[in-house]
Formats: sequence, C-alpha cells, structure tokens
Amino acid sequence: MLTLGKRNGSFWPKAISDLLGSDNWPEFDNRFYDWDQKFEIPSVNIKETEKEFQIEVAAPGFEKKDFKIESSEGVLTIQAEKEIKKEEDKEEIKRQEFSYASIKRSFSLPENAESDKIEAKYENGILMLEIPKLKQVVAPAKKEIKVG
Repeated sequence: MLTLGKRNGSFWPKAISDLLGSDNWPEFDNRFYDWDQKFEIPSVNIKETEKEFQIEVAAPGFEKKDFKIESSEGVLTIQAEKEIKKEEDKEEIKRQEFSYASIKRSFSLPENAESDKIEAKYENGILMLEIPKLKQVVAPAKKEIKVG
C-alpha cells in the first residue's frame, strides 16, 4: 500500500492571500503548510489493483512540460511549477503581473512496486501514474517424494 509523504503547501488558498494582500495568516495547522516552501498540495486518488498502483493527481492549469517526477530510494516525488504572466494595457497605464503555481507531493513506495517502470500521462488537468507491481515468484507446490 502507498504511504502519503509530507505535505507541502499553503494552508490558505492563494486567492484569499491575493485578495486581502497578506501572507501572514495564523498558523492553524502547520501540517499543511511549510513556511519555507510555497507549494500547493494537490489532491490525489490512489487505487490498488492486482497488477499495479494507480495515482491520479489533480493538477489543472499545467502542461506536460511543467512536471518533474522522480523516484529515488523508495520515494516517489511529483512536482510541477509554472510561471503565469498577465499583462493589461489601458490607455497609458500598463500593468504586468507575475505569479507562480507550484505543486508538490511525495509518496513512499511499497517494496513490491517496480519504480523503474512507472508511467505517467497528463490529460484534462489530471496527472495519472501507473506503478506496476513486481511479479511475485510462486513457490512450487509441496510434493512428497517416496523413497524406493
């Protein structure tokens, strides 16, 4: 079974911080916010079948090229980063805004996961990962041998 790793991201939605103009919100629950890293926490669905583990990550607004997925020492890390530029031109006033969208999520892989055969695809705002399970070697059935 997959184990969820440390969550990295903001407790408060970015829209609220942008609207009220402050990042200094009360620390209601530090488990959901890493003050040094500004990553949003994507929601996931995890399914286990006989042959594989399947992870669906909600990541709308990104493109395939924005993702970085790594598997190292039994930990699967999924992250994506995107720079968003918005420009407005009204009469003589020009405003240009930059913002970044970042997500990150880590999972401890079980021993029976084939980490070198993980496949990922991104479609309609959902990143889908398939993690095959190692084929288990079936021990031969017990057989009694008679001495003749």
